[in-house]
Amino acid sequence: MAEDTKAIEGAASEVMLYGKWTYKDVEIGDIALEDYIALHGKYSVYAPHTAGRYARKRFRKAQCPIVERVALMLMMHGRNTGKKLKAMRIMRSALEIIHLLTDQNPLQVIVNAVINSGPREDSTRVGSAGVVRRQAVDMAPFRRVNYAIYLLVTGAREAAFRNVKTIAECIADEFINAAKGSSNSYAIKKKDEVERVAKANR
Repeated sequence: MAEDTKAIEGAASEVMLYGKWTYKDVEIGDIALEDYIALHGKYSVYAPHTAGRYARKRFRKAQCPIVERVALMLMMHGRNTGKKLKAMRIMRSALEIIHLLTDQNPLQVIVNAVINSGPREDSTRVGSAGVVRRQAVDMAPFRRVNYAIYLLVTGAREAAFRNVKTIAECIADEFINAAKGSSNSYAIKKKDEVERVAKANR
């Protein structure tokens, strides 16, 4: 009886996203991105709604839990602005679908997708006296995470637009494909394109 009570208390003390998905066994496979994917310790949350002021200061948004960042990115295009509860509900459904399709912890799938979708090299415009040319530059790890989230959500949004599939299903598909590194993913295609252009401009 005492052991059962301890087990229940242990489960109660562990923070789980939506009371279902554990953060414990989730690994961040890329050392460079560890500091910018907020997942463990104090960044483990029950719901992706911390009401934090992450835009106050540069780099503050690196401390925003990764699932919340994806939810916030969903609130784009005027008609969705500010509808955070709607975004949270979509994320919840997407996590369920990811789990059903892959049988993995959906948090691990999201982390893998973000790691795989961030371009490592980009090109910038270097110009003087009207002569503009592109120059390849390395991408900072923080920008890699930001860009990856942007690409993943944009791909899902475009897939769901004027389609019978719900946004949650499209998000699940996009994240699963990106986590696998499959070129069916919009984010992976864009990443490859950005890196290809950068390579040409070295």
